[in-house]
Amino acid sequence: MQTLDVLGLLRISAEEKAMIEAVDTRINFVDAGGWFDGEIRETWPAFTSERYLPPGAEGEGSREERDHLLGQAEVILGGWPFLLDLRARAPKLKWFHQRPAGASNLLRGDLWGSDVVVTTSRGLGSTLAMAEYALAGIMHFAKGLPQATIDQQAGRFSHRAYRPLLLEGKTACIVGAGGIGQDVGRLCAAIGMQVTGTRRNQPSGEPLPEGFSDIGGPGDLDRLLPEADFVAICCQWTPETNHLFNAARFALMKPGSVLVNVARGEIIDETALLEALQRDHLRGVVLDVYDGEFEEAPMAALWSDDRVMITPHISAGSDQNRHGAVELFCKNLTAYLADQPLANVIDWERGY
Repeated sequence: MQTLDVLGLLRISAEEKAMIEAVDTRINFVDAGGWFDGEIRETWPAFTSERYLPPGAEGEGSREERDHLLGQAEVILGGWPFLLDLRARAPKLKWFHQRPAGASNLLRGDLWGSDVVVTTSRGLGSTLAMAEYALAGIMHFAKGLPQATIDQQAGRFSHRAYRPLLLEGKTACIVGAGGIGQDVGRLCAAIGMQVTGTRRNQPSGEPLPEGFSDIGGPGDLDRLLPEADFVAICCQWTPETNHLFNAARFALMKPGSVLVNVARGEIIDETALLEALQRDHLRGVVLDVYDGEFEEAPMAALWSDDRVMITPHISAGSDQNRHGAVELFCKNLTAYLADQPLANVIDWERGY
């Protein structure tokens, strides 16, 4: 290999660019962050563009210049939103790395299921931040803090409305006890909670992750839900988990329980969720994600309910930016140049 043409389609810092260029002298890195913003505005809903692109960003260069950049690239480092026709316009493309962790982000484009190797930033740097968010959501409703906002807006206190719970001894069920889920379980156990969960594959004979007393397979969810005071959704969104939480699952949940979702909105049937709230079956719901979040605002009925806290997919954020996604990309670049396996490759059949 003489020269490896690598194209960056997302905005990165000078430090991150230097990290990429330092991997190997054979790398020809072209920084085109922001060049395709105009095309993204034309092909994605306005809600998406306004949320993720800088104000007034319209892109750079002519269509011919942008096509030339794509046409030369063997490797592309991308972000969100992405070009829906990327595969068709990048004939030399062999590997695409996306900075976001979720494989399902790519479902709309022509990369999904293609011959291109696609890697993600799954499991990097943000798992603890997401676990802390989940625990914060649990505490938010356990201590009745939504009532504090109501009282402050009304200018009066309603002492009896708080109904605080003691978390020690309560049960948390972690749906998807992978990297994020294991951190959630460990934090819950640290404050005295009993922790159960489900996992697609729990190796036989291996000890349970720290803090867990029981981990079952996906088929054990119906057994675990009735015993859980708090449920945290941390699993991947796949055809098998689409609307995993439907009317039947909400009926299995303990009355007065709390649901936290830091995974993907499509895992919850929001119509069934609204029905559960209307029956006053749930104490509270914390949603860092919601169905259709990348293209439209939440359902008004959810956003206006005091028992629902919705945030704009910020659970992975923190003040500790360690450039994890670019670090993984650089490690994978080294492996790619050595013709070695890459980390976090999407399995198209599995869905992540």
